[in-house]
Amino acid sequence: MDPSRVFADGLLDGQVAVVTGGGTNLGKAAAAELVRCGASVLIAGRREDVLAAAAEEIGCSYVVGDVRHGDQARGIVQEALDRHGRLDFLLNNAGGQYFVPAEGITDKGWNAVQRLNVDGTLTMSESAYELAMKPAKRGTIVNVTVSPHQGFPAMAHTGAARAAVEALTNELAAAWAPDGVSIVAAAIGRFDTESLRKYPAELWRSAAATVPLQRLGDVAEYGWLIALLASPVGSAFSGSVVTLDGALDNWTGPWPPAGLARDGEVPTEERAAR
Repeated sequence: MDPSRVFADGLLDGQVAVVTGGGTNLGKAAAAELVRCGASVLIAGRREDVLAAAAEEIGCSYVVGDVRHGDQARGIVQEALDRHGRLDFLLNNAGGQYFVPAEGITDKGWNAVQRLNVDGTLTMSESAYELAMKPAKRGTIVNVTVSPHQGFPAMAHTGAARAAVEALTNELAAAWAPDGVSIVAAAIGRFDTESLRKYPAELWRSAAATVPLQRLGDVAEYGWLIALLASPVGSAFSGSVVTLDGALDNWTGPWPPAGLARDGEVPTEERAAR
């Protein structure tokens, strides 16, 4: 793998990182940058075929696990300890949502988004803290949230979930500081990922226009942010929300944006039956 375009060689030598949701999109980009900086990386997710392919490409290891289940979350952390004897950095990248107006959110959909984004993040954080970081008196946890913060039309369920994660980040950063554990929230905007292209075409085609910077984020930029937070300076951000969104948090405008509505209605993402 080519060296990092931003960081010095060996920045994270000797460090061990776990990236949940590391088989695709932003998680994969973050895992790759951590490897470039010298870290030993374990990616985790629910689909072994996806993880295996990503691990081979990146040059890291993988473990199958569902962060929503406490025993599996602990198993992910234990795998890192068994393989490498330590865990220095956890990226709670796993998350998900679907495109739907607030009035169209079902109880099932709401609960699924909360369980993955809030419960999964908390379960992984507690597992990393109890099993690895508290005993070692060191470690950094990064929780992924979203921007914009002042409202998230058609994504109210994830906006609420990620706000809860930011509140947890603030609370746990204070509680775990005496044990040398730092916790940071990374609020991300709109990135050009494969997953974005799964939403209605009207959304991703106009997404860049809603960003003041007038472009979508590059997944490499996300990787650089995560590597920075994994570096020695990362602990100084503990309790903070670091926003990477091209000034999207500063944007306000009409809803729905021009060209998004169909016959006056906001389109809803097609969901596969399960």
